[in-house]
Amino acid sequence: MSHSASAPHRRPTSLRNARGSEPNAVVTSRDNKWLKMFRAALQGTGPRADELIGVEGPKLVEEAVRSGLEAEALLVSESGEREAARVLSAASESDAGISRSRILRTTDKLFESVAGTDTPQGVAALFRQREWNLEDVLRGPGAMRESEPLVAVLAGVQDPGNVGTILRSAEAFGATGAVATRGTADPWSPKALRASAGSALRLPVLRGMAVPILLAQLKLAGVKVYAATSQRGPASEDVSQAIDLRGPSAIFIGNEGSGLPPEIERAADGTISIPTAGAVESLNAGIAASIVLYEAARQRRLSDV
Repeated sequence: MSHSASAPHRRPTSLRNARGSEPNAVVTSRDNKWLKMFRAALQGTGPRADELIGVEGPKLVEEAVRSGLEAEALLVSESGEREAARVLSAASESDAGISRSRILRTTDKLFESVAGTDTPQGVAALFRQREWNLEDVLRGPGAMRESEPLVAVLAGVQDPGNVGTILRSAEAFGATGAVATRGTADPWSPKALRASAGSALRLPVLRGMAVPILLAQLKLAGVKVYAATSQRGPASEDVSQAIDLRGPSAIFIGNEGSGLPPEIERAADGTISIPTAGAVESLNAGIAASIVLYEAARQRRLSDV
């Protein structure tokens, strides 16, 4: 398994103690290099391969620390110092911790200038990316490694909220990992991270993979490909009936408007539809993915009884 190497254990410190002989840096200029980095990360559409992940809000930052991500810097405003105590407590229990010299303090006004939310809570952090590979996605995190692969594949899902919802449901319903193919909103973008409630930081996720390469690798690994579609046709099966999701499975969810590319539907081992009533033609991508993932979890629970 390929992961970023863990940094040596650093003894975390409280903000109060950090103002002693080795005070935290106090950022007072809008042009400070760290503020520029936070602004780009918290207001952008996701990090490139060599960039840091921006995470905002005490709960989400705490989740990131507990998930084992290595913090590059922590930014705390005047009103966020009380909330930051939770983050530092979590850091004290982690292997990486947070370096004293990278706990940065600033004013509420300057924090608002870098935040990506309308009502910032005064705590944000920059984290180094994990290095996941397809084996990680198929094996899953620690407790999941005895399970058959269950992969959520986002193929052109463009709404970051839908991306985050799908990843949250994927983790909740026992998926081993997820893949966001090219054209999908970045799972590590600020909006997707918030919608995932931290799942995007814990679940093994591959970003920007080409569909033909992914299909070839899944076939090679013996993983069945299932295309979720809103079109009920002779070749599609009601999700609650004939499709067997107990074995190694990859569930492809397509673009909110155009659905899945034809190449995926042609390559699929099965097509899954979700029947709807009345005038509703199709479901939101996040809801559709959640229903299929729940059905996979239901089938797998029954097979274990």
